[in-house]
Amino acid sequence: MQLGLTVIAEDRMGILYRLTGIISELNANIVYTQQFIVGENTGLIYMELDGVEDEENLAGKLEKLEFVKKVETHKTMKKIFGKRVLIFGGGAQVAQVAMGAISEADRHNIRGERISVDTMAVVGEENLADAILAIKTLPRAGVLVLAGSLMGGAITKAVEEVKKDTNIPVICLNMFGSLPKLADLIVTDPLQAGVIAVMTVADTAKFDITKVRGRIL
Repeated sequence: MQLGLTVIAEDRMGILYRLTGIISELNANIVYTQQFIVGENTGLIYMELDGVEDEENLAGKLEKLEFVKKVETHKTMKKIFGKRVLIFGGGAQVAQVAMGAISEADRHNIRGERISVDTMAVVGEENLADAILAIKTLPRAGVLVLAGSLMGGAITKAVEEVKKDTNIPVICLNMFGSLPKLADLIVTDPLQAGVIAVMTVADTAKFDITKVRGRIL
């Protein structure tokens, strides 16, 4: 059984070691973890576990630890938010792509899908390149849409690296620069780009981006 686990605990050394020890004793596997500070001397640890046989037993053992303030078990982020459509680039064009993506995602989510749309209006070539490279460590990333009028240089290099290390398809608007030569699909209409991005990751859509790779729409 896959399980989401949230632990709120004191901020001190050795906590993660103690938590993972108990999880290991119960033969569960940690597939994702994230931790950050949420208040004075208080940290939040989020994990996604696989192979949990007894949810109540796990929570009970963790709650007995002296540094633990609260333990919650819940669905994983994949089940709650699903696959992510990422839209980066110029503000106005990002907004137009997002309109198409959100409308299409709503249509598929009504039919049982879980697709979320994440947008980020980024100014500057280096900033956008950094955002693209970070996708390699971003969970649930399904497809990337780059919206703008001119992209190349460091942006193209970042996309090339992401495509080399992941299987995330890249869609871009019809623009100047070297990026379109590397994109899986070039779409002229921003609204249509958003729609196609959702169709690319939706299990309820009959669309295969590999069959139109390199095309300009």
